[in-house]
Amino acid sequence: MKHRTFLWFFLPTATAMFLFIALPVASVLVQSFYAPHEQVIREVENCTVFGCTKSTTIDQEATRALREAEPLGRFIGFGIYADRNHLAFAEVARAWRASSGWADFRGRLLNLPFYGALAFTLSYTAVVTPFSILLGFVVALAVNAIPRLMRGPMIFVSLLPMIVTPLVGALILFWMIDARGILGAALQGLAGDPGLSVKASTPLMWAALMVYGIWSTTPFAFVVYYAGLQTVPQDTLESAMIDGASRWQRIRYVLLPHLLPLTTFMALIKIMDNFRVFEPIVSFNAGAHAQSLSYFIYSDLGGETRLLTSAAATSVLTIAGVIVLLSPVLLRTWRTFGKASA
Repeated sequence: MKHRTFLWFFLPTATAMFLFIALPVASVLVQSFYAPHEQVIREVENCTVFGCTKSTTIDQEATRALREAEPLGRFIGFGIYADRNHLAFAEVARAWRASSGWADFRGRLLNLPFYGALAFTLSYTAVVTPFSILLGFVVALAVNAIPRLMRGPMIFVSLLPMIVTPLVGALILFWMIDARGILGAALQGLAGDPGLSVKASTPLMWAALMVYGIWSTTPFAFVVYYAGLQTVPQDTLESAMIDGASRWQRIRYVLLPHLLPLTTFMALIKIMDNFRVFEPIVSFNAGAHAQSLSYFIYSDLGGETRLLTSAAATSVLTIAGVIVLLSPVLLRTWRTFGKASA
């Protein structure tokens, strides 16, 4: 394809990306450097025959004029990034000096809002991403190995977590882990503790959210791997079987190298998707035990007091976190394709 033809072909996509991705991200970045103007307070002295009293009122005209003069707000630079609700540099330094060891410092650090949300987000991403990819690969191998007559029903069953509305699926599991639900009662029986409650335990709630994440995202990996298995050269597999390769050796030396580009693609997609986990926390009503960065943004934007600057700063930090996590995968892909093109 000629460069000019490709340019005109790609121009609509590039325009849409610029308007709906680049500009909003730039707007959020700029807004994170500005804080809303404080209201102008005027002190008024009222005098009567009984004496004088002072009262304070909000000067609406002065406040409005200030906001019109500086519509973005007052410039604070990186001040919002360094406050206690975000990177909390001062609090982290004090915690480091006051801690008696790494365990004590980690506990103090996780008590800070941003680092607590970051800990759950990273844990969720680190657990759900590899397990959902691995489980999707295993399911794809199993479905691909059964007779063709049975593949249709098995594919339908394997796709059920993707077909079910995420909110409905999360609520079903939420009811199941209730003390009166089948899973909650089973856990109480296994632990021998009738008072055990998943909803009241932070570790168990984290585990429940991760189990739901793996269950709900595995079908995507299954679909991608199953499609990739249909493109595996049969001659190569038959040659490996003639040479006496076992099933595991065929998987390791034939299937896995062939599906490596798909694995890289899924790793990129799932890291981005899992790092912005939000819906399961809302569906499980788990805000008291688990807060992600996306939930942190939601909390800033909710309620009567909308902390737009705080939400903008957290959004920028979230984007930066995604870029950091994607960097190894992108670097590996660039090196692979660079060597191949060379």
